[in-house]
Amino acid sequence: MKWPKYVRLQRQKRVLLSRLKVPPSIHQFSRSLDKTLAKQLFAFLDKYKPETRAEKKERLLKRAQEIANLKEGEKPQPLPTPHFVKYGINHVTSLVESKKAKLLVIAHDVEPVELVVWLPALARRMGVPYCIVKGKARLGQVVHKKTATALVVTSVRKEDQSQLAALTKSIHETYNERFDDLRKQWGGLALGRKSMAKVHARNKLANKEKVAY
Repeated sequence: MKWPKYVRLQRQKRVLLSRLKVPPSIHQFSRSLDKTLAKQLFAFLDKYKPETRAEKKERLLKRAQEIANLKEGEKPQPLPTPHFVKYGINHVTSLVESKKAKLLVIAHDVEPVELVVWLPALARRMGVPYCIVKGKARLGQVVHKKTATALVVTSVRKEDQSQLAALTKSIHETYNERFDDLRKQWGGLALGRKSMAKVHARNKLANKEKVAY
């Protein structure tokens, strides 16, 4: 069976990242959020999915009908502030820079990595809690897209503020407070199976020669 080209490229990239010496700025994307906390995070994000095109159309039609039914001189009531997650790399960046973001979520498998490699440093500098999760397709499901590089939470409903505070506290301890350690940890330099077998055989032979002498 011949695997598709994208599968072969993914496997080759994984092997290279395990063999070569990977700088800390790239190696940090291999440290994704643990499964339990990630499950809680995505359950929280799913409650703040942006509206679909059909939902937006229905909302605008309903609003237009309300305005049309108003009496002359009567003003329409102001709408409540919507609470949705924000996406789009440029929009996310501006929200982090203006310190409006309360939580930044970055995908671990963005290609090319240069699109998001600077986001952890920016978030740490601006004091915004950030985390790295698997993967861009799962983030895309939250915002009704195929993939998404990063998401930002800017506001939540009153009943969810305590849950957001607990999440940001755990994430801040895992990533922001460990930023100085993470930026010094290099990755890669792992031997393959054949190389490890050769090293093991060489050491075994050397031990035999020591015993013989």
